Amino acid sequence: MGYEKNRVTIYEVAKQSGVSLATVSRVINNSDSVKDDTKNKVMAVIKKLGYKPSGLAQALATNKTTTLGVIISSANYVYISNFLNGVTEICKTKGFGISLYTTSHSKEDAASCIEKAIKSHVDGVVIFDDELNDEDYNILNDYEVPVVVINNNISSSRIACIPFGYEHLIIRIITDYFNKGDKKMTFLHVHNGGRLLRRVENAFIKTHLDNDKTYEVVNCDDSYLRTYKDFMERFKTRRKEYIIAYRDSIAAAVLNAATDSGLSVPDDIEVLSIIGTKYSWIMRPQISSMHIDMQEVGKRAVYMLTDLIENNLQDKIYKFESVYIKRDSTKF
Repeated sequence: MGYEKNRVTIYEVAKQSGVSLATVSRVINNSDSVKDDTKNKVMAVIKKLGYKPSGLAQALATNKTTTLGVIISSANYVYISNFLNGVTEICKTKGFGISLYTTSHSKEDAASCIEKAIKSHVDGVVIFDDELNDEDYNILNDYEVPVVVINNNISSSRIACIPFGYEHLIIRIITDYFNKGDKKMTFLHVHNGGRLLRRVENAFIKTHLDNDKTYEVVNCDDSYLRTYKDFMERFKTRRKEYIIAYRDSIAAAVLNAATDSGLSVPDDIEVLSIIGTKYSWIMRPQISSMHIDMQEVGKRAVYMLTDLIENNLQDKIYKFESVYIKRDSTKF
């Protein structure tokens, strides 16, 4: 069995040419700043060694790595996977690689990941982490690295953002239900759910208070199995309820517990998912949900970031509004 020859690197070309790495990179990138005799000498070594330029050669000459940093809270959620699909699709078309960083629902961990990404000399960063606040993002201005922030409304000369619109829609859904429905509403609060969940929960509570309606907020684990078990117990005594869940995997646990308890959906139990994904329509019954196309969010984030890198981004705020998709788990 033969062995493949080790790949020739830019370091070997520089060593045999007797020039710096930056000079080799400038030759590869056809820079006018290199003298003809030096260029000819380097090109001769490149031909002799059979060197194939890598991204490092371009980076040395242009001060760009053609790499984007992407920071997310977790890759386990379907909506995050959809977001990453959109990011990678546009990165491929624009010739960018990705350095992926994941946090663990910790503000300190998120800040540490941002610092790691920036110190790795990426050309720009996309941040989709719901634990950071405006003060944390303002620190990014000191780095002078282009950043696109997802699910926050903050912008500056080097920061653009993609905020999500959920509050107006949840208020409309709840208010409309007050006029048509007959069940008390329950909101499932998930620990470490982040800013989006808090915003929707606050809108839920305020709408009930403004309309003098009773409601309930129940702590819920971010776990299908635990939520299913909890609601199997709950439905032994609770037979009529409208439940708002953070994600459709949690909503699915509630629905399955309801049907396994002999309850009818949506006659007895109604369920709404705030963040709808493919589970909303593959479940039986299908789950009514609030929807934002996260793949399109990922695409837009890269478009905005690459424009920001080139100082060509005109509008630094691009808002995605959620839409209500009524399916089988709600009456209205």
